[in-house]
Amino acid sequence: MSHEELTQRVIKVIANTQHMPLDKIAPESNFAELGIDSLDGINILFAIENEFNVNIPDEGAQAIKSVQEMVEGIAKLLAVDSTGEVAVQA
Repeated sequence: MSHEELTQRVIKVIANTQHMPLDKIAPESNFAELGIDSLDGINILFAIENEFNVNIPDEGAQAIKSVQEMVEGIAKLLAVDSTGEVAVQA
């Protein structure tokens, strides 16, 4: 999975969790701009963990304030092969 595909999957999870249109969420969006509070953030984290079958550490989760930070954090948790593709099942 490419970085762009990973980003789109994260955006889709956020949109589904928050019941908002995909076009309202950009990779550069921060959670405050999207009206996402700390409780919403917890729900998004659970959904992300389920989507990607990862466990996001609490200390890492507290630092995530934007879509891009979420994508970068997930990319670090997933194995990346030599081509730069993220090795995760669709």
